[in-house]
Formats: sequence, structure tokens, C-alpha cells
Amino acid sequence: MKEIQLCLTEMRTFFQQGTTRDISWRKKQLKVLRSSIAEHEKAILKALYDDLGKSEFEGYATEIGVVYSEIDQHLKHLESWSRPKRVRSTILSFPSRSYTVTQPLGVVLIMSPWNYPFQLAIAPLVAAIAAGNCAVVKPSRYSSNTSHIIVELLAKAFPSEYVATFEGGSEMNTALLNYRFDHIFFTGSPTVGKVVMQKASQFLTPVTLELGGKSPTIIDEGSNLKLAAKRVAWGKFLNAGQTCIAPDYILVKRDLHDRFIEELKVAIQAMYGTDPLNNGEYPTIINQKHFSRLIELLQQGTLSYGGQIDPKLLRIAPTILTNPLLDKPLMTDEIFGPLLPIIAFNSFEEAFSFIEEREHPLALYYFGNNKEHEKRVVQNLLYGGGCINDTVLHLSNPHLPFGGIGNSGMGSYHAQNGFKTFSHTKSILKKYNFLDIPLRYAPFKGKFSLLKRFMK
Repeated sequence: MKEIQLCLTEMRTFFQQGTTRDISWRKKQLKVLRSSIAEHEKAILKALYDDLGKSEFEGYATEIGVVYSEIDQHLKHLESWSRPKRVRSTILSFPSRSYTVTQPLGVVLIMSPWNYPFQLAIAPLVAAIAAGNCAVVKPSRYSSNTSHIIVELLAKAFPSEYVATFEGGSEMNTALLNYRFDHIFFTGSPTVGKVVMQKASQFLTPVTLELGGKSPTIIDEGSNLKLAAKRVAWGKFLNAGQTCIAPDYILVKRDLHDRFIEELKVAIQAMYGTDPLNNGEYPTIINQKHFSRLIELLQQGTLSYGGQIDPKLLRIAPTILTNPLLDKPLMTDEIFGPLLPIIAFNSFEEAFSFIEEREHPLALYYFGNNKEHEKRVVQNLLYGGGCINDTVLHLSNPHLPFGGIGNSGMGSYHAQNGFKTFSHTKSILKKYNFLDIPLRYAPFKGKFSLLKRFMK
């Protein structure tokens, strides 16, 4: 597409002028972005409601507030993160000075999903701006109202040769991926992530893939069942379950199984009432396609609670399913909706093995007071990140890196990790001329023993 080619040409010209390398200029752009978001705050919240039925509270807490926090972190620490870092030199390079410097990558592409359409488009952009890059943002077409606001907001805040947006569906995604970028940041499904990585490989473009997967929750012995149920229900049914780090299924100790389900029912009713389909604070499913997919999953377990649907409003009540069919999509694919399968286990070893035998999840949550079990969950299982005795909240801490592993993604961001993702760390050794040790130069006869002493 000529429009993409023209945009990228203008961006590379602008980047090569060196304007974005200035730290004070970058900080000014972050402040411009923050002001523009504040100016469009009401419109953003309305768009989030129109796309996903998010209440103002949920929209601010999970989207706008997270972005403000990211901007504030980058403004506070950008100068220190950007400074050259001194490192030790070796005796072989004596006399010398060694240090690292960070540089922007150039022109980057940010491809965002529909479930948190504002946060997951703008938070990576904050890091890209802070690192000194030009950026192309591609929001999801499914969350079209929020996408339109992002386009309007960014066009008003920045010139197109610095930050540009392209709307559209899979055709636009493909068109963008046919061009060379200096980094691609993608948030979405593993299936599409594989396509992004394949396309990026044609140009040897580095990628950050923020994917998903089936994030498990273990309810172990010693759990405070009432509090665990409350925190699981909050994390699972936030955004109607359309959260990449939502608890995807529960592994609960068999003797706690029935009591935990009863506490979970109480927690759900306390948050959404007995008629959640008509609760104005309960979000909707993004579109008919995903609604229909979730209805099919409803048949793949025993309905224990919920299950009500409203096809007109695209709402599915918070639902608990027991005895899920392990070989069906309910337990092989990420659910991404308000359906919560619960599986009883007899021992911690059984639950541990169940998780270990499957793809590495994006998140894992452990509830219990067994220190040995907690240690094994933290140190031995592979997953992106998680919580002990809570769910989802690790994502809200801007001081913690966020990212997946294996099938759930690669690379990380948030605060300094985001800055590093969009930067190149260059190594420099400055050699002084007042002394030149001849050890390294040929001929080498008689020098081997001395070399070994220096390199121990």
C-alpha cells in the first residue's frame, strides 16, 4: 500500500534527523500524550463501554489509569535509564574504560488487541516514545469505537511522521507486516503471533509477543476459601473474562472442592447480583463470533452455576463448570470469556503435574499456606508471572516486568523493561594510548602461561 510506504519513508527521514534522540524532547512528548489522554478521557471511557460494556470504574482502572502510571514511571526515570552505564574493564584491555549506551531502534510497529484496546495500544507506545522511536500503531478493528478514539487522539497529539495509526482488519495487518520495521510489538493470540513472527523473520526484525494461554489457579490446603473465591471471581470475571491473564481454570484440592464452589457463588452474587445479565457494570462479549464460540464451550462441562445468556446484549453470566472434558477446546484452548472450569485433585503433585505437562501459561495463581508448595510453584513451574493468594494484580504493578514464555509469548515490558524492549544497548570500550601491553600481539612464543594467568 502506497500510504504505508509513504508513511514509513517520512518516519525514517524524521528519525534520521535525530530529533527523537534528545531526552528532554522525549519527555515533552510523553507529557503531550498524557494531556491528550486527559482531554479525551470521557470519550475513551464511552468508547470502552460501547465496545465492551465496561463501566467507567473498570475502564479507568484497567485502561486509562494503567497508561497514566506508565507515563509517570517513564517521566520519573527516563533520564537515569538513558544515561551511559559504566562497567568494569578486564586486565586484558588495560588501560581502558567500558560502558554501555542506549539508543532508539528506529521505526517500530505496535499491534494491539481488542480486549483492553486502549491500554494495550498506548502502554507500549509510551515505552516506544520514551526510548526515542517513531511508531506505527495498529489498533484492533473489533473494538472499533476505541480504535477511532486512538486515531483521533494520536493524530491530534503528534505529527504523522512521528506517530501514525492504521485502522483495518487482517488485510491491514498483512499489509503492514510486508514492510520492514525495526521492532514489532504484538499482543494477541498464539495463532496470530506465529504469523507475525514468520513475517518478521523475512527482515530479521526482532519481535515482542504478548500472547496468552490457559492460566491455572491452584486452591491448595490451608487456603482462606472465602477470600480466595472473592479474588478468583474478581480476576476471572473482570472484563467478562476477556483478559489474557484471567484464571482460565481452577485446580482445587478434592476435600475443598464443594466448599470452594459455594464460596465462589457467594462472591459472584456479591459483585454482580442474582441477575448479572442486567447489571450495568457487567461487561459484554466483544462480538457475535466470540459469543457463539463461548456458547459452544458451555456444552463441554457440567453446569454448576450461571450459564444464562442474552444474545441481544452479547452477555453470558459468570459461569462455573465442573468435570470439564479435557480433550475439548474448553480445556485445550484459552477460554477468553466468563466460563470457569473447576477440576478436583487429590494431591499437590497431581496438580503440579497437570500444569507441567501443558504449554507454559502467561500467568499462574497459587492459594494456600504450604511454604514448600509455594516455593515449588514459584521456582519450578514455567509461566510468565503470577500471584500468591491473589489474581491479576501483578499486572498492575509498574515495577514488575510483564511478559510470557514459550507458547504464552516472548519478551517483556512495563516501565524500565518497556524502555529496554524498544532500545538497543550498545557496548563501548574506550582504550587509552599512554600504555600498550604487547601480550596480545604476535609472535605468541612464551606468552601462553601469562595469558592463562590473566584470563582466570
